[in-house]
Amino acid sequence: MLGLIFKGIFSFAIFWAFYCVLRRLVVKTALDNIPGPPSPSFFKGNFPQLFNVNGWEFHQDIATKYGGVVKVKALFGENQLYVFDSKAMHHIVVKDQHSYEKDTSIFAFNGLVFGKGLVATKGEHHRRQRKMLNPVFSIAHMREMIPIFYNVTHNASIALKVEDGPQEMARTALELIGQSGLGYSFDPLVEDATPHPYSGSVKKLLPTSLRVSFLRAYLLVPALKIGTPKFRRFVVDLLPWKNLHDMRDIVDVMYNTSVEIFESKKKALMDGDEVLARQIGRGKDIMSILMRANMHATDDDKLDESDLIGQMSTLIFAAMDTTSNALARTLFLLAQNQDVQEKLRREVTDARVKYGDLAYDELVALPYLDAVCRETLRLYPPVSYILRTSCADTVMPLLNPIKGLDGHEINEIPIPKNTNIIVSALASNRDPEIWGSNSFEWIPERWVSASPFSVAGAPIPGVYSNLMTFGGGGRSCIGFKFSQLEMKVVLSLLIESFKFSPSDKEIFWQMNMIATPTVVGGNGKNELPLRVSKI
Repeated sequence: MLGLIFKGIFSFAIFWAFYCVLRRLVVKTALDNIPGPPSPSFFKGNFPQLFNVNGWEFHQDIATKYGGVVKVKALFGENQLYVFDSKAMHHIVVKDQHSYEKDTSIFAFNGLVFGKGLVATKGEHHRRQRKMLNPVFSIAHMREMIPIFYNVTHNASIALKVEDGPQEMARTALELIGQSGLGYSFDPLVEDATPHPYSGSVKKLLPTSLRVSFLRAYLLVPALKIGTPKFRRFVVDLLPWKNLHDMRDIVDVMYNTSVEIFESKKKALMDGDEVLARQIGRGKDIMSILMRANMHATDDDKLDESDLIGQMSTLIFAAMDTTSNALARTLFLLAQNQDVQEKLRREVTDARVKYGDLAYDELVALPYLDAVCRETLRLYPPVSYILRTSCADTVMPLLNPIKGLDGHEINEIPIPKNTNIIVSALASNRDPEIWGSNSFEWIPERWVSASPFSVAGAPIPGVYSNLMTFGGGGRSCIGFKFSQLEMKVVLSLLIESFKFSPSDKEIFWQMNMIATPTVVGGNGKNELPLRVSKI
């Protein structure tokens, strides 16, 4: 049995490779005329340069050299586009968003990992989920979450090991989304606490998924057409592949925990508001609000239980690593810029002397705190790019024309069906034509005064501050207000109580799917040692 499976996979791979090579040689498209960097390998194209932990310089180089649309080479010479032209991005993520979707393999993978959550659905199914979830992330509900944020962050501040630097960002972010998102506690945030199995699993998800990325990209979709789910699970258990087994175990823990939380919350909702109010989150958490709204929704809008369960791990994954690394990056920058840190501390301290724990309105009204967060999210978006694939032949217009390899000016590009596109949030957020000659510098003051016309008038399709940090259109980050609020609460409490300074270790930020810090010359572990002293 095992031999037949391997033989089938190998035969498919050989056929697919032959088809791709033949197609590249015979079929020519408008993409062949787009300038781009030379490809160091016919087999891998520019992928080792683009998707590389050290890829920052390559991304900056091609953006500077070739402009808003760049041709890059993929497997077997396939043409792909690297895009940050604002008009092109608007068509991709807003105007023609239904013509540009995530690759089928990404939907399939997300469905297996997270269930039927937002990142695994499309079309009408996705629209119904967004319609149900959008009100949950309203300002009114964000106000209700402030006390939960303060409670968790106070505990994190107490647990902070001053002599070792801040080690609680990922733990704090998980507990924040756990309590405010699911009404569930994963971590008491005390020293030597036994980690919750879910915590360990969600932290391993990203690195493990990267180790099976080839399977996801090229073998998952055809594999899902073979047999029943039970049979496919049998094959996974049978295959002698540790990374695949690790992925299986991670998904099992995440799913079983989600079901456990869902069943507990469903019972509390059935027992009435008084019982729900005694749970963590007091019924103000995202899932309680969503499940209550779903109970009263019309049949056309109502979501299945599997849809609701699918949102849980989606929310955790989307909120934990991105926010914790954005917070870590901000503390790293504040440590390097003591004048900015002191200015921020004065603003926060003055406000807390006046108001105590800052309510929503007082918190969002702090201009310098807002500027520090925005500038960090501009220059260092946790996710550097988003991936899309054209679902049909279409045309991509450009705001700024580029010169083709034939010497002619290109104002629009015919895009063939199944063209893979890398939309670069990183390049867009740092574009000197929009942000000026100092676009690669971290300057919070740029947000304190009115934005220049180059920024305010730029047709950037992002949902946040003329930035692509949280994406745009129907697949933009639905929780971006939640993330900003989380960052501000944590920063306001930490910066009032602690002073952050650089350690004696050199830090390098790896360009993973989510940017992560590591110590140069260390063991590769994600960590950010800083010197921390009490105020």
